[in-house]
Amino acid sequence: MAAAQIPTRNGLPVTPLYDEHVRQGARMVEFGGWLMPVQYQSILAEHDAVRSRAGAFDLSHMGRVFIRGRDAMALAQYVFVNDVERLTDGRAQYSLACNEQGGVLDDVIIYRLGGELLVVFNAANRRRMVAWLEQQAAQRGYSAAVDDQTGRIAMIGVQGPASEGIVQAVCDVDLADLEYYASRRGNILGSPGLIARTGYTGEDGFELVLDAAAAPQLWRNLTEGEAAVRPCGLGARDTLRLEAGMPLYGHEIDESTTPYQAGLGRVVKLAKGEFVGRAALEQARERTDLPRLVGFRMLDNAIARQGFEVQAGGRTVGRVTSGSPSPTLKANIGMAYVEPALAAVGQRLEIMVRGRPAAAEVVPVPFVPHRTKKRPGAAPKQG
Repeated sequence: MAAAQIPTRNGLPVTPLYDEHVRQGARMVEFGGWLMPVQYQSILAEHDAVRSRAGAFDLSHMGRVFIRGRDAMALAQYVFVNDVERLTDGRAQYSLACNEQGGVLDDVIIYRLGGELLVVFNAANRRRMVAWLEQQAAQRGYSAAVDDQTGRIAMIGVQGPASEGIVQAVCDVDLADLEYYASRRGNILGSPGLIARTGYTGEDGFELVLDAAAAPQLWRNLTEGEAAVRPCGLGARDTLRLEAGMPLYGHEIDESTTPYQAGLGRVVKLAKGEFVGRAALEQARERTDLPRLVGFRMLDNAIARQGFEVQAGGRTVGRVTSGSPSPTLKANIGMAYVEPALAAVGQRLEIMVRGRPAAAEVVPVPFVPHRTKKRPGAAPKQG
């Protein structure tokens, strides 16, 4: 099936909610090649709404690609590092696609929906990842179709401690026993869709996938109806995911980093058999000389940003990948790659801010504990 045409404004693709964002006064910016809302009234207010009650996010810029056909599972098992065959119907899984050198091409969420898979890619990577999947399928001779439905379906996130009741009011499936990283098909305001207990904030929450034409009414119902969920932009999404210690492609992970460096080795299942990058990842697992991703907290009022140098003992030992004030902690935090000998919690570092060293300390991540709904006896997981 040919990919649906995605509308544009000012030469950039927009989601089905673009007119709603403009009507609600959002400040629109380019992100991942799309025109998206960065904030409405206040990033701080939007962030606090998610931590205290709930917020709504337009996630329709992210790639939604189905893998179908006889060899759909075999293709996914070969191109992603996690063990996709362990997924049961309705479950979701965080995974990575790596190149032959073990570098990260993208991080994804994979949903098993009966005999097909739904893969959610980062917006900026969607086109090249679709082409890459098709290339891998052709090279391996797999009978699998890669169906990019990004232009036909929308995705809206509702995140925060009150999200279950809010989402329950707009869908016809029982959410009380829906576990974290699980999904169910149902009707959302009468439109067929998928309700998934996933998200990118560290809070309990849901991601709703439905027909693009039905998305504006759902958005209005959520943000202007009885629930009155605060609409949130990319600014709050970034501060929330940073507090939750979740990686962002192009910051903490890219083709120059391996999953082990980024603390994502838990999702690499070397024992599952052959997959793209397996040999390189097997070697990378044993490397102790590669930079490691750490969380840090500034010890003064300085704010670290992506690309700032990290120093120790008067020499450069790494670079910041993300940095921001934390609205929850009322402190300045960030993540950085540093030499492995300097990655221990409590290690003192200096971040070069506007040419001057500012003191920082390595701290555990997540910075703010996750409050996602856990399965009984399950270990916490992120992503």
